Amino acid sequence: MSAPAIAIRDVSVAFPGKRAGDEIRVLDNISAQVARGEFVCLVGPSGCGKSTLLNIVGGFIPATAGEVLVEGQPVTGPDPRRIFVFQENGVFPWLSVRENVGFGLRGRSAAERAEIVAHYVEMVGLTGFEAAYPRELSGGMRQRVEIARALAANPDIVYMDEPFGALDFITRLKMRADLVRIWQSEKKTILFVTHDIEEAVQLADRVLVMSQRPATIQRVVEIDLPRPRDLDSPRYLEKRDEIFHIMGMSLRVGEALNV
Repeated sequence: MSAPAIAIRDVSVAFPGKRAGDEIRVLDNISAQVARGEFVCLVGPSGCGKSTLLNIVGGFIPATAGEVLVEGQPVTGPDPRRIFVFQENGVFPWLSVRENVGFGLRGRSAAERAEIVAHYVEMVGLTGFEAAYPRELSGGMRQRVEIARALAANPDIVYMDEPFGALDFITRLKMRADLVRIWQSEKKTILFVTHDIEEAVQLADRVLVMSQRPATIQRVVEIDLPRPRDLDSPRYLEKRDEIFHIMGMSLRVGEALNV
């Protein structure tokens, strides 16, 4: 059996408090794995440390205890073979769509760069907008540019931190469907943070459900549903409701489950 793409081993994080000697415990002894080519979502209550964990895996924040291995090697800092896609618009406003997508390809020949850019522009549905600048694009289109730029660099792993959180509902649904299509084509390993349980069940092979802070992994939920997923199917709704239940939530406004 091959080693996992990502191995999180007994990771804990605490930050200094406002007063001397105080500390804020954020993550508590978290262990998890992500297989190569797998799509895994992290969900949990607001402020529980989902993004903190993703930043530790990405090498931007050191763990207080424990370690993260990526492709069998300890993470000691960011690595160009692993790309982040954030909720905040990360495209360069002074570059066109073509220039943004090709930003990480500066070591390639002009012909090779043009071929790769054209491939990913088409893949994310932006053909015809190559010369446009971000100010001329909708929020969803700008996010497509960021995804195309990430994939064009041919990373081993893509980390995504609520990349669709600022988009309207209809655009989010479209972006989710497109991301699944792209992932199935590219077979990249994706670790995806979201606060949206519906989104997690629509996208993931597995969902890691985090607790309140200091966060642990409460449960790992396998989403063994065929793609594209029918959002009204009984099995989809069962998986969604299972995660709501784990998190102590009900779909009825104001009602909490006794778990």
